[in-house]
Amino acid sequence: MARDIQRVGVVGLGTMGAGIAEVVARTGRHVVGVEVDEAAVARAREHIEHSTERARAGGKLDAAERDALLSRITYTTSLKDLADVDLVVEAIPESLELKAQVFTELEQVCRPDVILASNTSSLSVTEIGVHTGRPGKVVGLHFFNPAPVLKLVEIVRTVVTEPDVIADVEEFARELGKEPVVIGDRAGFIANALLFGYLNHAVSMYESRYATREDLDAAMRFGCGYPMGPLALLDLIGLDTAYEILETMYRQSRNRLHAPSPILKQMITAGLLGRKSGRGFYTYDGIDSPVVVSDVDTPGAAGSSSVARDVRRVGVVGTGTMATGIAEVFAKKGFDVVLRARTAEKASAATAAVGKSLDRQVTKGRLSEEDRDAVLARIAGVTSFDDLADCDLVVEAVAEELAVKRTVFEALDKAVKPGAILATTTSSLPVIECAAATSRPADVVGLHFFNPAPVMKLVEVVATISTADDVVATADALCRQVGKHPVHCADRAGFIVNALLFPYLNDAVKMLEAHYADADAIDTAMKVGCGLPMGPFELLDVVGLDVSLAIERTLYYEFRDAGFAPAPLLEHLVTAGRLGRKTGKGFRDYR
Repeated sequence: MARDIQRVGVVGLGTMGAGIAEVVARTGRHVVGVEVDEAAVARAREHIEHSTERARAGGKLDAAERDALLSRITYTTSLKDLADVDLVVEAIPESLELKAQVFTELEQVCRPDVILASNTSSLSVTEIGVHTGRPGKVVGLHFFNPAPVLKLVEIVRTVVTEPDVIADVEEFARELGKEPVVIGDRAGFIANALLFGYLNHAVSMYESRYATREDLDAAMRFGCGYPMGPLALLDLIGLDTAYEILETMYRQSRNRLHAPSPILKQMITAGLLGRKSGRGFYTYDGIDSPVVVSDVDTPGAAGSSSVARDVRRVGVVGTGTMATGIAEVFAKKGFDVVLRARTAEKASAATAAVGKSLDRQVTKGRLSEEDRDAVLARIAGVTSFDDLADCDLVVEAVAEELAVKRTVFEALDKAVKPGAILATTTSSLPVIECAAATSRPADVVGLHFFNPAPVMKLVEVVATISTADDVVATADALCRQVGKHPVHCADRAGFIVNALLFPYLNDAVKMLEAHYADADAIDTAMKVGCGLPMGPFELLDVVGLDVSLAIERTLYYEFRDAGFAPAPLLEHLVTAGRLGRKTGKGFRDYR
């Protein structure tokens, strides 16, 4: 018979515990909150009153509902006051020793049938449970911060957790309005195991001065649609919290990608913990403030010390979606565009594709017919590299094959006037390889647009060891002129976005491959728990498993890190022809 959970104990009323108490009390249940002393109780009461007042002011509660909610929460400094509760949620700091002590005491206080849950985000629930005489009644119940807002709850079962305990906790989570996923006991569970590897990788990039903090964060916001960049998110989480989670994950996985980047420990030692201390990767205008202020690391405009070259005529090589999108972007901003195709038929088809894109915008009222005609008039389809001779900038957007790109750059070197900038849109291949195919490597730069180019705001500006400063300055200025957000990085596999995105996607495949959780649970955890626009398997199927595998191989071959080695499951799916949406079947069946 299912438990009737009406009285809930919450041990630890910090930000997370107070949020859990509020969530439970909203459903009409009574909450007994436990803190270490009266000062902590006062802070918790103030936090909950402030949170519920914000909810009232925002129209989510009326005054009577708020008063009733607050009346259902009682506060105490003694665990003995939990004798009559039906479920206890522990939400104290991430210390196994402290949690074990609390669970040992709870066993002595609570009835034998009471479920004992830990809100741990990374510690072993099994290790916590063995400190009681009822490990079958112990479960992980991991809420996400802020608990009143975020819907995901990870329910962590150990090898001895009783099935009825899982069923009752799952139903309880749903009654709280949460979306539960049930998983096994493994460091980081789903969301943190995938999230913190990605965050740690971003810290390593920052530490090596590969890109600025602003560009790292902007790349993931504009390139992937993430709600926050990785370094800003770490500041919100707290660098000390992140470090402890990574340490716990590394002790279990021994995966070097989980080993905390050294700079994290240095920043923690210096008291730079993020928003909670007023300074982390960024500087804030006060403790716990979200408002970023300028500091000594705030960069000026990229390339501001160099004079940009004059660009009026733009060439685009290629006829695919990326090429036509780039042609449209420049033509809409008043540039004359020469679109080079291999045949007259392909040139006509490419310009027609731009026309269809513009027609859709006219239909939606975003563009007038007059403006559409003017944009099309600025695009000329050609078949010879010689027709690009007078261009000030030529953007190569052909197949992602190095031999093909090198052939194009050899032809451009001969055909295009001296002083013109030659750019490649490669997403992962070395830009220097393209530059080496020319006699003017100083004029070659990476301009990685994102698909669809007319919509996506991000462009990665990739400078090689040979790229001239004024070329970088020109690329930056052009991006801003056509309404894009440029981020700068060096010429390294994956640049910023793919270098951060695809190891995370690969980790998700390895998690699935290990039968830790199914694709739906993993996608739900990352969308609901982390606010990502798509789950990893949804995204892999959209990108294409063959494309994803090629990028992951490129990353692995460059960095030679075992953590980047493509998951065998991904290799097998590609071999079997299951490439995602484009073939009707990938990680999911779309047929």
